[in-house]
Amino acid sequence: MVQQIHTESIKVARVPEDATLNELPLLPRERIWGFWDFSTVNIGLAIATWAFLQGATVAYYVGAVEAIASVVIGYGISVLLVALSPVLASAKYGVEQFVMLRGIFGHGGARLIMITTSTIFAAGWSAILAIMLGHGVVNIINAAFGVELSKTGAAVSILGLIAIVSAWAILSRGPVSVERVSQVVAPALVIVLVVITVIIFTRVSWEELTAIPALDPEENPHVSFMIAIELGVAGGFAWWPNMGNLARLTRSARAAFWPNWIGIFGASVFAALIGTFAALVLEITEPTDWLIPLTGTVFGIIALVAIAFANITAILSQGYGSMLALRSGGGKLFQRMAWPLMGVVILGPAAVLVFFPGTVYDNYGRFLSWGAILVAPLVGIGIVDYFLLRRTRVPIRELYKPASESAVGYWYGWNPVAFVALAAGAVTYTLLLHPITYVPSPLFAYTTASIPSCLVGATVYLLLTKAITQPLKLGGYGIETPVSTGLIRAQAVSGAPEPQARPHAQDRPRPSEEAQ
Repeated sequence: MVQQIHTESIKVARVPEDATLNELPLLPRERIWGFWDFSTVNIGLAIATWAFLQGATVAYYVGAVEAIASVVIGYGISVLLVALSPVLASAKYGVEQFVMLRGIFGHGGARLIMITTSTIFAAGWSAILAIMLGHGVVNIINAAFGVELSKTGAAVSILGLIAIVSAWAILSRGPVSVERVSQVVAPALVIVLVVITVIIFTRVSWEELTAIPALDPEENPHVSFMIAIELGVAGGFAWWPNMGNLARLTRSARAAFWPNWIGIFGASVFAALIGTFAALVLEITEPTDWLIPLTGTVFGIIALVAIAFANITAILSQGYGSMLALRSGGGKLFQRMAWPLMGVVILGPAAVLVFFPGTVYDNYGRFLSWGAILVAPLVGIGIVDYFLLRRTRVPIRELYKPASESAVGYWYGWNPVAFVALAAGAVTYTLLLHPITYVPSPLFAYTTASIPSCLVGATVYLLLTKAITQPLKLGGYGIETPVSTGLIRAQAVSGAPEPQARPHAQDRPRPSEEAQ
């Protein structure tokens, strides 16, 4: 079965309908997003209510000037690292990011990581977004009809459930639907942000804005500033479970890497700072409560509708990445499962969580922290493995062999070295910032928590791989892969032998040596 895809910016003819829904490497003709297409998807993903909530949380700790510095630093570091891993590897080979993880954790280990991030994290983020959407719609109803629906009542839960079901219905049509929705929502959200910015600065001058103190800072101003940076770093790392899966649909590394800066970094920073400024001016930290007081009833309702659609696009991207991960690494059960049913598996838990709106929404900061505990060392480990140990050459065919036959099978499909590194990074984070109480240690004021966690995980993995894994000839290090994606895919399906790898340039004999 084939389909003809027509959008405003791209045309892809006769692409197999299920090509993007399986784990095999994508052929060039099956990659549907160019530079601006992927930028649009990322902008629609980034400018969601959680970016406003991120900014409002920053307003607790710092004022406007410090907020600009902390948000730019925090997002700048983490989004860059996520763009390096897993985005570049997935874009280069057209391989889903959790399949790539088999080269690090082994087949069984990658499955454990995949199930953890794809189900728990996707359910949590989708529920938060759906509840935020419910808050926004409740504000619309209250303003339009003069009623006072509660932000923790049944109305929010029902509206959140409708959002989850709507996202499932769109996802059932595949990833192209994500792009089509984003192409409409992203420009509308940019307009909303610009209008809010103009309104804020017509109400207060820059001097007045910078004079407004933080809403609830720590006793030590430097600690407050570092917490604000940590929020940005953890917020940027939160994109990790999605970006590799989406990047495999891009046509080049350029089309994958830079849109992270245009979309995820640029749009997230912009939206978060507007959230901070609005929270400081209004002294309100609930994002959906800003718009009507700031802009008036009519435009406030329009803006809330645009943000509601933005939350649905974010749920779509979360859902697509998680669904693809389960299909590729969840075993035969998920490989045979129909795509719409896969959506039920991923979004079903979120549909339950929306009936506890107060509990879920009030623990946003802790949820962000728990995500960083896992993702920060994962990012560091991925960068070390791809750039330093494999030098961007991944033995793709080995990822698709059974663990018992694969060079990346490690020990019965598990690589304990990777898990030791992951644990070391997680412990480092916990020692620096308690994920439950959110109380920082004295050292946190100089290091943050996510950045040391990333560095420790990366360092431990590098040292142990050099000392243990490589001497034992495990992990497929040194094996090169065919350059052609088509050849990679054909070998993954047919089991054809790996072609003889060409020697690296530094390993080739010089002309004088050949003469001898």
